[in-house]
Amino acid sequence: MKRGKKYREAQGKIEAGKAYQLEEAIVLLKSIAYAKFDETVEIAVNLNIKKSHSVRDTFVLPHQFAAEKRVLVFAKGDKAKEAEEAGATHVGAEELVEKVKDGWLDFDICVATPDMMKEVGKLGPVLGRRGMMPNPKTRTVTMDVKGAVAELKQGRVEFRADKGGVVHLAVGKVSMDNSHLKDNIQTFIDELGRKRPADVKGDFIKSMCLASTMGLGVKLQLQGVS
Repeated sequence: MKRGKKYREAQGKIEAGKAYQLEEAIVLLKSIAYAKFDETVEIAVNLNIKKSHSVRDTFVLPHQFAAEKRVLVFAKGDKAKEAEEAGATHVGAEELVEKVKDGWLDFDICVATPDMMKEVGKLGPVLGRRGMMPNPKTRTVTMDVKGAVAELKQGRVEFRADKGGVVHLAVGKVSMDNSHLKDNIQTFIDELGRKRPADVKGDFIKSMCLASTMGLGVKLQLQGVS
């Protein structure tokens, strides 16, 4: 397939086989982002893990870049009141479960108190396939609805390794300040390092690559980052 002029120019700026320091990689990535919109910056990390390992968690990026999420909370009584005070977009119990069951999806993420999961579990066919089912592992099944809503509105994100042992995460926009991109990337790598399985031998991170939505990948040095 014949590539366009901008693609070829971008390709020419990347030194074949070279792994770049983080600051250098960010500068290079911005110089080869040629789309006419503000591209998202994504990092891909190839891990040294087994198929039996589960590497996943949630955390808050220091510099938010995405639109504020619409948070739905399934809760009753005082916990429902806490969710409302924390700024949840929608709060309710059984009546909200029925509304979602009927196809209403005017929200981005769900939180539920443990006592609501018997009812919320019925929404598996609706929420499960969209990756929106509340889960204790991602701290979206919790009694601390106030804290959960606050973190989600601040930009809490989730990462998880796929079947090939690779973790993908959007860490910012090309238009962001270089230092903010660096902070987000380093924070993610630090959080990922905390999820290293105890029985992993050797290096946990095998390789890392940065790329923008339409751009080419830039390989990252592991030393000084991971």
